[in-house]
Amino acid sequence: MNYEFIIYTVADGVCTIRLNRPDVYNALNDGITYELQDALKNASRDANVRVIVLTGEGKAFCAGQDLKAASGQEKRSFLESLHKRYNPIIRAMQEMPKPILCRLNGVAAGAGCSIVLACDMIIASEEATLIEVFINIGLVPDSGSSYFLPRTVGRAKAFELCSLGSRVKATEALSLGLVNKVVAADQLDNAVKELTDYFAKAPTKAIGLIKKMLNKSTSSTLDEMLDYEAYCQEIAGTSGDYKEGVTAFLEKRKPNFTGS
Repeated sequence: MNYEFIIYTVADGVCTIRLNRPDVYNALNDGITYELQDALKNASRDANVRVIVLTGEGKAFCAGQDLKAASGQEKRSFLESLHKRYNPIIRAMQEMPKPILCRLNGVAAGAGCSIVLACDMIIASEEATLIEVFINIGLVPDSGSSYFLPRTVGRAKAFELCSLGSRVKATEALSLGLVNKVVAADQLDNAVKELTDYFAKAPTKAIGLIKKMLNKSTSSTLDEMLDYEAYCQEIAGTSGDYKEGVTAFLEKRKPNFTGS
């Protein structure tokens, strides 16, 4: 895929989407948000893709909205911008039937922080920082931050992070449950590869169903989830990977999951 503002590659079941505006810390202009929407669609449809890695080029993951680019546009509608540019990205990530890993290589601020929180697993460099920076320019959190944060850290801490615009360093983010793992910067690629090696050979359909179940659980009752678990288990139980898993167990060998 040829894009202007992102780098999109697929190899060995792994799709890597790299935000590529390092001169402005991968800040989000109109072009990069539309390209990211397209890249996520392509990754979702590509049967060769079993796992997605989302990261940034250079020192930062993403500095959020490109304020300089936005300031040059008259009468810009925040409502329209969110509905057309940002919200489709978050929805595509949540609806992606494959795991999305964040390779958090540096600062993630504003909408960039929201994109990080929308990933399924986050592996952070010890030099990385998360910042809900909206309040610093008189705005409120968007792109899903008001959804993800309180569900992860609780309402009180979420209010603190959003209202104070606090910088959360990687080690604190780990203690709060905002990221899954923190490693030295020079070990980030190895840590991410360990996970992509696993997910590229895992039962992808079951993982996609797990994502749907966990997302649904945040607004469902126990009875609703019991019914939905049964529904999803029926789908998983008719998959090729389930058959392969049982066969491999009986034959006492490692299963060869194909994602089907």
